[in-house]
Amino acid sequence: MQVQASSAIERGIGLLCRIVLWLSTAAIFFILVVNTVLRYATGSSLQWANEVPELLFPWLVMAGVLLAAQSSAHIATTFLMEALPQRWKRWLATASWGVVAALYGTLTVATWRLLPIVHDEKSPILGVPGSVTYGCVMGGMALLAVMAVRSAAAVWKQPEQPPAASDEPRVPVAHW
Repeated sequence: MQVQASSAIERGIGLLCRIVLWLSTAAIFFILVVNTVLRYATGSSLQWANEVPELLFPWLVMAGVLLAAQSSAHIATTFLMEALPQRWKRWLATASWGVVAALYGTLTVATWRLLPIVHDEKSPILGVPGSVTYGCVMGGMALLAVMAVRSAAAVWKQPEQPPAASDEPRVPVAHW
């Protein structure tokens, strides 16, 4: 069961992710272009130009993961859901989203516990603590947990659909 992103929370998450995605992509592109031009024109490069893309890349990835999750663009295995009777689909979808939320919550807590450890690791030139990128991943996991809880609630609120008119059992088709 797919759920449309319609709540203010999910619209806010989507807007934030799009902004992060555009800014990090533009910054990475700009830095790499300037550094490449400098290398060819002067034979030297900016010392910090390798670190900034490394620091921005996790932000770019987490924003993309959140946007993909929001639009149900991740890989999904649906054969079990399609094989179940209609009355069980809501229960399975709600339970599945609950498990997903619990797992993302667990990852959020585990990452939170790692932050003091990785905070001492600093990037060599800029001195940015490792907790910045870990914090990005932790925030992304927390937002994924929020979206999963919202999806579970939305699935439960959807009205049940009547069974299909056909009496024939549905035959699964291979997707390759």
